[in-house]
Amino acid sequence: MTRIRDVVHQALTTGYLTVEAENQLRHLLATRYDLEDFNAFMTLQEAAMNGKVKQQSREQCRL
Repeated sequence: MTRIRDVVHQALTTGYLTVEAENQLRHLLATRYDLEDFNAFMTLQEAAMNGKVKQQSREQCRL
């Protein structure tokens, strides 16, 4: 089973969060997760706010 930290690691590695990954995160966040997953999600949020990770969904809105 995929964990939040796995999705976050992929986004941080590539610098890009796909729409599919965002949907997967929404699903995973609606289930039970541990502190390590929570911290990983917060790291992703900070990276997105600082421009280190681009979101595909935001790019589609600009078209």
